[in-house]
Formats: sequence, C-alpha cells, structure tokens
Amino acid sequence: MATIQTYPWDAAEHLETKEDIAAYLEAALEDGDPSLVVAALGDIARSKGMTHIARETGLGRESLYKALSIEGNPEFATVIKVLQSLGLRLQVVPIA
Repeated sequence: MATIQTYPWDAAEHLETKEDIAAYLEAALEDGDPSLVVAALGDIARSKGMTHIARETGLGRESLYKALSIEGNPEFATVIKVLQSLGLRLQVVPIA
C-alpha cells in the first residue's frame, strides 16, 4: 500500500480578494459557532498580515494572534476594529 503524503492546509493562503474574504467570513457566521467565527477572522487577518492589522487597529500583534485564535475570546470592540481595518463591516439581515 502506498503512503499518502499530506500537507497542512491554511485558509489564509487562499484569501486573496475582498469577495473571498467576505464569503469565508459569511460562511463562518452562518455556522453560528463563535469560536469558528473568531478563527476565521484570524485567518483573514493573517492573510492580510497581522503586523499590518495590528498597526491599523492600534492593538498589539501578539495579543491579536491570541485573541483571533480558535481558543481566543476577543472583545467585540477588537472584532469591530479588525473588520474595519480589513475594509469590512457587519450587516444585520432578518433570517428567512
């Protein structure tokens, strides 16, 4: 039996356009799991450069890595700052 070689997959490497980013975050939001949303936001921030996001938001790079990890629990203000630095905003729509 042949050995299958696998490689780690990193979503941050595939988020190239604002449309990609918006669709990825929207899918995470639709799932409804807060830790998944935070992790997706972390992937997006890494795709744009955590140092750049830290500079734009005025937050520390290390604290952003921690807050936007799968185990992270960022304050809502942090989430809003990160979204704004990415050129995104939250929009509320009724559930169909």
